[in-house]
Amino acid sequence: MGSGSGDLVWTPPPDARRRYRVGRYLEWLAASEGVQLPDRAALWQWSVDQVEPFWDSLWRYFDVVSHSPHDTVLDARRMPGARWFPGATLNYAEQVFRPSFAPAHDARLRDDDVVVHGFSETRAPVTLTRGVLRTEVARAAAALRRLGVSRGDRVVAYAPNLPETVVAYLAVASLGAVWSSCAPEFGARSVVDRFGQIEPAVLLVVGGYRYRGRDVDRRDDVAAVRRSLPTVRVVVDLEYGAHRVPDALSWRTLLDAEPERRPTFEAVPFDHPLVVLFSSGTTGLPKAIVHGHGGVLLEHLKNHTFSWDLGPGDRLLWFTTTAWMMWNALVSALLVGAGVVCVDGDPAWPDLDLQWRLAQDTGATVMGVSPGFAMACRAAGIDLPHRDLALRVVASAGAPLPPEGYRWLVRQLPGRYLNVGSGGTDVCTGLVQGDPLLPVRTGTISGPALGVDACAFDPQGRPVVGELGELVVRTPMPSMPVAFWGDPDGSRLRAAYFDHYPGVWRHGDWVVFDDDGSCRVTGRSDATLNRGGVRLGTAEFYRVVEELAGVADSLVVHLDEPGTNGELLLFVVTAPGVRLDDDLRGTVRSALRTQLSPRHVPDQVLAVPAVPRTVTGKKLELPVKRILQGAPVDAVASPGALAVPGALDAFVALAASRAGGDPVVAS
Repeated sequence: MGSGSGDLVWTPPPDARRRYRVGRYLEWLAASEGVQLPDRAALWQWSVDQVEPFWDSLWRYFDVVSHSPHDTVLDARRMPGARWFPGATLNYAEQVFRPSFAPAHDARLRDDDVVVHGFSETRAPVTLTRGVLRTEVARAAAALRRLGVSRGDRVVAYAPNLPETVVAYLAVASLGAVWSSCAPEFGARSVVDRFGQIEPAVLLVVGGYRYRGRDVDRRDDVAAVRRSLPTVRVVVDLEYGAHRVPDALSWRTLLDAEPERRPTFEAVPFDHPLVVLFSSGTTGLPKAIVHGHGGVLLEHLKNHTFSWDLGPGDRLLWFTTTAWMMWNALVSALLVGAGVVCVDGDPAWPDLDLQWRLAQDTGATVMGVSPGFAMACRAAGIDLPHRDLALRVVASAGAPLPPEGYRWLVRQLPGRYLNVGSGGTDVCTGLVQGDPLLPVRTGTISGPALGVDACAFDPQGRPVVGELGELVVRTPMPSMPVAFWGDPDGSRLRAAYFDHYPGVWRHGDWVVFDDDGSCRVTGRSDATLNRGGVRLGTAEFYRVVEELAGVADSLVVHLDEPGTNGELLLFVVTAPGVRLDDDLRGTVRSALRTQLSPRHVPDQVLAVPAVPRTVTGKKLELPVKRILQGAPVDAVASPGALAVPGALDAFVALAASRAGGDPVVAS
């Protein structure tokens, strides 16, 4: 076994098996199941070799509430088409409101514990205790039932990350109805592209919000969405911010009309739809990814308890919008008895210290930070040791975290466990990440998550170690999609994940695994830079370029041309007051030649005003590539799906210039 790459920044302490929840699960397996496993590596191997016993053990360990027993754990190890826990009936929301968290070492849950903190630029902070949350969910479910919502109906929210949104999600789940949400900064077209596919019955909205100190009026977009969703019977205004939506019911009035009561829960099959999540929608109509009650429930019990070490008494702060699967993961902290911190607004306004202040003020014990946010804090010289932070675990996901980001977080937060991972909307969880029983090295993800048989495949479908390959999963997971909405024969789902390697999940990331199981995700495989047979991921490129003085952001695309090396174009956003001149271009080329590969020196380095990203922060290499290859912008990206709607304009202009034979001019 190799030692992996990167500098060692975390070694599990000697008492790790006693201190951390994944270690206690190992002890439980030995005592209750007779499964003796010496370490975490053996636990992972058992979890992917003995798929059915592993997931069945989690069912018992977490004492999943089931209204009818399952006939078997997994009907067949096939992908797609695996059916988990057939015969079982349950409800995701019911697990949230259990009086205690099942593992015997965790405490009984108290109704007066604050479990939801809401912070925003729009209004004063809001808190909900567990008891109040239960009552609000019961009232919301009764109100929705009175509006005609029943099992299988779709309820959608065009709303921010608020306590009200959490209440609505749990209420919808309790009814066996189906939830989906979009952030209010999405444009009307992007919202309709998503919600229109699932034909919702009820639409929850806000009329506006405050962002960076100014009021944002979204009533025109709400009206446009409303006109384009003919199946919507009722519109409900959450009454957040200054603007009220005309001809909409009041959320607060609906709830206040219901007496205080305890929630009831519709028992549904394991794979009954809980939520529809959507892909980014940057390359066509977003995929409507259906996740089931049981898959999300069991996966998040496992992930949050073992990987993030969350449980009663903990509080999770992870900035997210309602459009990202991390919002669903945030709410799922309630499953394990922990609290959540909901944040709406610009996470870096009025300054980058905002999230750290919130972590201190709420007593957050687990915090998620995006790589971009961590690197921005590093560049700004944010100083954390002076803060009184209760953090035990800091997690990072959404894009590769450069080694410098690891070093900065470890220096600023000494003694905390740093868990870097990668996964996605498709599985609503992490595929590769850490847990506190694994070492952490800079620039490296500790390894596949428990129950995730992940590895790298070469183009012929052979596992490879020490070289770049496609990230694949070789055995089923409960949180793989139940289906795509509107895909009755499953053809779109098969094409998305299983056509390339039949019977094996192809995730779409480019990854290299070391022989100790650790790995580095280097970018999307469809954006890989292949020059002269040397393949590099885009994340490796950005790590070099964005460390250079004068470069604030960058995006690279490789325009393939058969029989040639193609054309490698690098676009940079310069730092304030810096101009992209020949000296800076020379510095960029020299750094890439010496630190990366002589074959990956860009053919051109061009300035752009902004790097196009999704609202969740992912760079849009493939849409830019397709625009430069002649595709119309409307065919590759919806402006409402972009963080900055005009960010593609420079690339459209460049494509037009190239098509006309004019010389390329940097903007």
